[in-house]
Amino acid sequence: MHDIVNAAANFINLDIVNITYLFLVGFVGGLVSGFIGSGGAFVLTPGMMSLGVPGLVAVASNMCHKFPKALVGAIKRAKYGQVDVKLGIVLGISAEAGVLYGAHIQESIKKAFGDAGSNLYVSVAFVAILGIVGTFVLRDAWKTYKSGSTHEEEKVTKIAKWVQSINIPGTMVYFKSLNARVSVLFTIPLGFATGMLAATIAVGGFIGVPAMIYVLGAPSLMASATELVIAFVMGLGGSFKYALSGLVDIRLAMIILGGSLFGIQLGAIGTTYVKPFMIKVVMGVIMVTVLFSRALMVPVYMSQLGLIGQLGDTTVKALKSTSFAIMIFALALGAFIVLKAMWQGRRAEKLSAQEAISHSKV
Repeated sequence: MHDIVNAAANFINLDIVNITYLFLVGFVGGLVSGFIGSGGAFVLTPGMMSLGVPGLVAVASNMCHKFPKALVGAIKRAKYGQVDVKLGIVLGISAEAGVLYGAHIQESIKKAFGDAGSNLYVSVAFVAILGIVGTFVLRDAWKTYKSGSTHEEEKVTKIAKWVQSINIPGTMVYFKSLNARVSVLFTIPLGFATGMLAATIAVGGFIGVPAMIYVLGAPSLMASATELVIAFVMGLGGSFKYALSGLVDIRLAMIILGGSLFGIQLGAIGTTYVKPFMIKVVMGVIMVTVLFSRALMVPVYMSQLGLIGQLGDTTVKALKSTSFAIMIFALALGAFIVLKAMWQGRRAEKLSAQEAISHSKV
């Protein structure tokens, strides 16, 4: 009971400025989510935290808004034939186990070290994972672009070829996105890691999408769409688990959901107009930008926990303001890249259609 009262006391006041900001955060999160398949939470969780929402409440509320949005996105992209439902469900089941375990760790940290400990844990996890995955994804997008193979089929990695070549009797399942049979013994740890990360920072797509592309051999378009199925399964269980501890701020979840349902429709349409490497570019650029926003807050939380010397009020204010400004920049940049790619793709499609008509007349 004490925990529930404690959590409720941490819910922020909502005025018109905060509501507008959260709606826009939701819109960009949805736009990015529909476009790259990851739940967009690497924008949403830091976006809420930069308003002063405690890390654990931000993670829990994010998961709550995620599963209806992921369902809408998955249905939309299934119409374009981009979703591998079987792979999504298989990975989703083991991801659910990871969510429950990750939520237990989160709640233990909050009990032991309070909001500052939870915020530090979430922020450090963000910085580490955004740094590793963001750099890797950008490098891969650059290599694809430089090789000039943007119009060709994506190549299956050596790891994925090896995974697809292993035959373990009684565990093999055929997945249409891979066009191959893969042992579920490979999908279980990938799903568990995805769920564990989702419960920690509300972002499972960081592991889920790259794992499907690089470890299992799924095309990036199908991996990003299938991740929405996994996000739905994880979000459903994770929300229930966190809600039992009174950590879900349903107001935040609903405002962000309202914004993101608009964004996800646009983002999903955008995938039909862009080259696969652009999806990686968007993912990588936003990750690296958000990384700087969270990294600036790490010393603030460390100071609150007494791990480093006390920071002056002016320093804390400057760090918070800069972190918030970078977050706004990341949101604007993400929206700009996605919308520009959509506009260019649509224009190119119209031009080629016009050329085809003029050729047929000749």
